[in-house]
Amino acid sequence: MILADRPWEAVLFDFDGTLADTIPLILASYRHTLHGLEVPVGDAEMRSWIGRTLIDVLEERHPGRGEELVLRYREHNLLHHDTLIRAVEGAAGLLTELTAYGIPVAVVSSKGRQTVRRGMRVTGLPEVEHVVGMEDTSVHKPDPAPLLEGARRVGAAPAGCAYVGDAVVDVLAARAAGMTAVAVTWGAGTREALSSADHVVDDVVGLRAALLGARSRTA
Repeated sequence: MILADRPWEAVLFDFDGTLADTIPLILASYRHTLHGLEVPVGDAEMRSWIGRTLIDVLEERHPGRGEELVLRYREHNLLHHDTLIRAVEGAAGLLTELTAYGIPVAVVSSKGRQTVRRGMRVTGLPEVEHVVGMEDTSVHKPDPAPLLEGARRVGAAPAGCAYVGDAVVDVLAARAAGMTAVAVTWGAGTREALSSADHVVDDVVGLRAALLGARSRTA
């Protein structure tokens, strides 16, 4: 059913660390990629890279070798993808519920579309029509371009959208796009780092409350 007073024109979601627990997979892939190239990097620093594109991170660290290192990362990541990725409890139900309330949902990620869709299948998330991946814009988070493209595809005004993510770049991109920033703490960022978001939530129950308030769970 569609509510006359639906709270959002659309809700856009990041994928890694937000709709799926991909953090162990990402950290393992970065460790593999950088092994032998530099002093081992701590998890906290690697987590700070999440949300940016691979090429930006790896070219910044090893100028001139970014594309080579992206290939090394992706080889490891895809090999271990289905065994290291985990579902976020309640995320699938929330997506289904938002759709039942007539609120368009899209995924906006810094990784490729097909890898996002593969991750959604593995973790049991429902299909969504629109996935904006790194190949869809020439600039990436924290630039607002990917989020604005997501809003365009679902036919929503940015000011009427919420963007849900787990990283500082997600909050910055939402702010720059004129969207409501909703940050989750079960992914890459700490509550302190994400404190500039409009809402900071610690579990899917809290996320549902931020997005749907007291609305009934029965559509």
